[in-house]
Amino acid sequence: MTLVEKQHLFSRLAANLISFATELGYGIAFGDAMRSSEEANRLAAAGKGLSRSLHCDRLAIDLILRKQDGSGKWIYLTKSEDYVELGDFWKKQHELCRWGGDFVSRPDGNHFSITHEGRA
Repeated sequence: MTLVEKQHLFSRLAANLISFATELGYGIAFGDAMRSSEEANRLAAAGKGLSRSLHCDRLAIDLILRKQDGSGKWIYLTKSEDYVELGDFWKKQHELCRWGGDFVSRPDGNHFSITHEGRA
């Protein structure tokens, strides 16, 4: 599958994920959806990412998740555990889907990507 084909697939799958999260009552905002190579290099140098990030290829997105508490106030969910239900949904959509909450060295629960050239 070409990069462009994967980008189209990724966009459709991300839309499904956002719809699923909305149906569950979550508020969703975009974190990183596209990252420049300069930003990827800066983050990699700081130990917070990869220089060949899938964000640069438009094959990864970070989502900001929030939910209303009992009083109706929106609270941000920041732990990888908060994203498990979305991660499970994401991984079931396609064999190429990878969820950052499964990363061993540094779990990243709000990260959703598809594999490309051996990168997840």
